[in-house]
Amino acid sequence: NGKKIVALDVGAQGGFNSDNFFSKKYESFFDEILVEPINSESEKLESKFVIRKGLWSKKERKKLFILDNRLGSSSMYEPDELNFDLHNIKKKNFDDYKITRSIEIECDTLDNQLSELNIKNLDYLKIDTQGAELEILKGLGKYRPLLLKIEIHFFSMYKNAPSWHKLINLIGDLNYVLIDLKEIGDHNTRIPAEADMIFIPNFNNEAGKE
Repeated sequence: NGKKIVALDVGAQGGFNSDNFFSKKYESFFDEILVEPINSESEKLESKFVIRKGLWSKKERKKLFILDNRLGSSSMYEPDELNFDLHNIKKKNFDDYKITRSIEIECDTLDNQLSELNIKNLDYLKIDTQGAELEILKGLGKYRPLLLKIEIHFFSMYKNAPSWHKLINLIGDLNYVLIDLKEIGDHNTRIPAEADMIFIPNFNNEAGKE
């Protein structure tokens, strides 16, 4: 019917780059929204919709920690060396996870920013933000994507990052159910230290069906 899939990537450095389905072959089917609060990075993004603020549970200024040794990886939380062993990070690579600089960024809720872009409905939401997933989802407001892809840290490598069960509980409260899980990276436990989880609306109740 000509209607495009509206997809939002939170943590969009380099573009919508971690989902194989989004390629030149399929780009005509998507309207992508990219979020990148670092000015030097957001200027590189080629998209009709770019949010140049950080996403959080409320409007405020926050410090963003940048790890230039990891190709500009960034987080609202500081890395915690005490948990590096659970992620099987070798001592020789610890410097890759050191904060090289920090910047103050403007933050806002996902609900506010999508409303400003006049986005009425969101089909797909991916959040990969090194621990900030919970606070971002708190700002979801009226939006209910048909598909969520959320990075979950069972053993967080960031200081003071919210526990994974709080994130799962919030997603449940938002009326979503888990349909798939894929472990990320290496780990030293019987379960992965982190994983990508896929959620859809809860089809066992009327709100989810709608």
